[in-house]
Amino acid sequence: MAIRSYKGITPSFASSVYIDESSVLIGDITLGKDSSVWPLVAARGDVNFIRIGERSNIQDGSVLHLSRPTKGNPDGYPLLIGDDVTVGHKVMLHGCQLGNRILVGMGAIVMDNVIVEDDVIIGGGSLVPPNKCLVSGFLYVGSPVKQARPLTSEERAFLKVSAENYVTLKNEYLADIKSSD
Repeated sequence: MAIRSYKGITPSFASSVYIDESSVLIGDITLGKDSSVWPLVAARGDVNFIRIGERSNIQDGSVLHLSRPTKGNPDGYPLLIGDDVTVGHKVMLHGCQLGNRILVGMGAIVMDNVIVEDDVIIGGGSLVPPNKCLVSGFLYVGSPVKQARPLTSEERAFLKVSAENYVTLKNEYLADIKSSD
């Protein structure tokens, strides 16, 4: 895996985290326990910071970045990802905040200063434009994204199951690595 420092800050994570060797993590990035980063993920905590909560997974080919502080926006936009978040394949997250128990569908783009509250599904291929707030308990789809409907009780339950499935998978990968050492 390519774990690189930037300006003296190195990504930090517990031993319970899985980071695929083909991914690249640079700078001010922290991953919570039992999280996973899958093949070909690029995450740059260079001009701001990235925080990923517990049991969250960032799937293959996703890009994680942020916005630097400026005169007009002195804090910039860091990237904040809560607990039990599933970020599907080839997702782009840029300077946004994702709450807990969220599924971001494959190929979605979530832009600067977006706030996604807890218990949300963002459909595959959706574009969430800057400064939008996606309120809790709904499915959002489209480009630009629109609120489609309330989540069913089964969908709400699946948000946690999806994260748990990736904890199981990352544990299998870590066990496989240990057995081949």
